[in-house]
Amino acid sequence: MLVGAYGDWLIMFLAGGILVIWLLRAFYRWLHEPASVNRLKLGKGAELMANDENIIILEQAGYEVKSSKHLVPIYIELDGVPLGKGSRLYIDYIAEMDNSMYIVKTARDRMPMDWTASGVRDRLLVYALLLPECAGILFVDAKDKVIRKITFDIAE
Repeated sequence: MLVGAYGDWLIMFLAGGILVIWLLRAFYRWLHEPASVNRLKLGKGAELMANDENIIILEQAGYEVKSSKHLVPIYIELDGVPLGKGSRLYIDYIAEMDNSMYIVKTARDRMPMDWTASGVRDRLLVYALLLPECAGILFVDAKDKVIRKITFDIAE
């Protein structure tokens, strides 16, 4: 009878200890995670069009296009005063391959890409910073039928 009472207390003590350790670890992770962890979460996006040549090129290369046409509103203040209605960024598609997610930007005739390190940085780095969980950015040129994969590694 004496062993049974102590056994119950021992089990309760171990369960309580595990719960306390789990709570302390969760608090520690919350305390030390970066302030920018509230990352952008994209909605569903626009409906995918079956005859879209960019989607066809991506699928032929083995990518699965998950969503299309995302608008990311950006509210801007200058000296504490709203700067017009702000601005926005457009993400053309989100694609996936081998459990890696990619942001897809498409070539535009009126905005040619400067394929230098600074040109790529100025045009595409904002997307990599906006969605850091993505594996990279795919730049699709439907006219030339080319997909370029861009990744950024920011040295510390």
